[in-house]
Amino acid sequence: MSVPYAKLPAWVDYGLIPLVNLAVAFLVAGLVVLAVGQSPLRAATLLIEGAFGYGEGIGYTLYYATNFIFTGLAVAVAFHCGLFNIGGEGQAYVAGLGVALPCLWLDQFAPWYVVFPVAILGAALVGAFWAMIPGWLQAKRGSHVVITTIMFNFIASSLMVYVLVDVLKPTGSMAPQTRTFADGGQLPRLDWLLASVGLDIGGAPFNLSFLLALVAAIVVWIVIWRTKLGYEIRTMGHSPSAASYAGIRQSRIIIITMMMSGALAGMMALNPIMGDQHSMQLDFVAGAGFVGIAVALMGRSHPVGIVPAAILFGVLYQGGAEISFEMPEISRDMITIIQGLVILFAGALENMFRPAITTFFATLGSARADKPLPAAE
Repeated sequence: MSVPYAKLPAWVDYGLIPLVNLAVAFLVAGLVVLAVGQSPLRAATLLIEGAFGYGEGIGYTLYYATNFIFTGLAVAVAFHCGLFNIGGEGQAYVAGLGVALPCLWLDQFAPWYVVFPVAILGAALVGAFWAMIPGWLQAKRGSHVVITTIMFNFIASSLMVYVLVDVLKPTGSMAPQTRTFADGGQLPRLDWLLASVGLDIGGAPFNLSFLLALVAAIVVWIVIWRTKLGYEIRTMGHSPSAASYAGIRQSRIIIITMMMSGALAGMMALNPIMGDQHSMQLDFVAGAGFVGIAVALMGRSHPVGIVPAAILFGVLYQGGAEISFEMPEISRDMITIIQGLVILFAGALENMFRPAITTFFATLGSARADKPLPAAE
């Protein structure tokens, strides 16, 4: 996606601006807490302690972050092609079928390390297929991908209600979910990873899909910045006319990019289905597809920024739960408001402070350039 302002140093673009947006978001959130008669300092302390103060909290923080890494990468890949994929929620939701069906078929006959690769492939293929349709509609019929992906979220929601209630729900069960998977459909937890530094994750569902998310981030970096396909995607995002002049088939790149984006969003389903619930339930995505938009914007659409941005939102989710428990005056709805403020400043208002910061650094650069050189002795 083309940059609307002058180029800034990388540490400013990828570090300072997101930090300024985050600081303003927390400042406004502090005023909200203060307005209900509570201490913003105590709320901030509980937020950090709930997310990082003990092993189980860290486990939950990283569990939530895993979802946001996948959906953030999905949005970022589309961004680089100049596409705004708002359909990550629906793509991850439908991709749950690509995870659940292999588990239901193989969990009683094969170990998890056989089922897991099949589920990864299934999630990626289903997510890619669900994203390919809006991509094809834009590439071939001119339908805007923002509108179609939004609509496909609603279609996905209705489809999954039908599948879970009328197709996959076990006979005699009232709950709209599949049966619980046997051991072959359950991912091992990463308790050993935190145990190596003396932490006990308790009941936190921190599992192997976190490592898969980190691998996905590395693969995205390689594909987007180190391959011909990635160069074509970025060229298309910066200037479609230049891409066309260079002989790049725009329709092909749009469809491929949307399929890559959908595959990444789809793999998010592995974390809650195989790693936590050990079944497929209604609304297991829980808004992670939309949070991925803010994660991609805060991370400047780069994997190096997306991973810490995803962890930040994991902190908001886990730490927010701690705040609502320890400070009953701050309801869960207010925690959602605080999360929304971070999304607002990291997403919709991401460029609010960019013009001023750009002007400041441009003025600073001009002052340095105009400074006379010391006279030679």
